[in-house]
Amino acid sequence: MIVHIVMIKFKDTVSKEQILTVKKSLEELVSKIEPLNSMETGINFKPSDRAMDLVLTATFDTKEGLEVYATHPAHLEVVKVIKEWGEYTKVVDYEK
Repeated sequence: MIVHIVMIKFKDTVSKEQILTVKKSLEELVSKIEPLNSMETGINFKPSDRAMDLVLTATFDTKEGLEVYATHPAHLEVVKVIKEWGEYTKVVDYEK
């Protein structure tokens, strides 16, 4: 199994409602991208200098499935919004 984790720090001007919109859009990808087995998202509730605002954990059967996800048009639409509203992201991909 392949696990893909992304943490997002949004710009200070991004509202809670906008972050919720991104969260929902990410969760909807499960029904749009076949190799994507699961998507869990969470919004941080404890602010600190080290905190990120949103985290996602996605799972795939193969590395190739992760690549299909990475280039899928539905995913790229969400990435476009994240790049517009986000300050920066961090990612970890690992094999379980």
